[in-house]
Amino acid sequence: MPKVLNIQQPVFQLCTEYPEIIPIMHQLGFENITNPTMLKTAGRVMTLPNGCRMKGISLETVIKTFENNGFTINK
Repeated sequence: MPKVLNIQQPVFQLCTEYPEIIPIMHQLGFENITNPTMLKTAGRVMTLPNGCRMKGISLETVIKTFENNGFTINK
């Protein structure tokens, strides 16, 4: 079954569906992703594009990293 990430969905939803993205996101610089409280609160409203803007992380880098880890990205 293909692993498809819709980057317009909240981060909490993405992490619930694909928990294996949590360590990937942590390595990319989203250090709070491993904090369950942050994931359950801010993660319910935060999308990947918004998180990238807040953290100063390139969305293209994030997309390429997920693709390199077997995900298809829906924008």
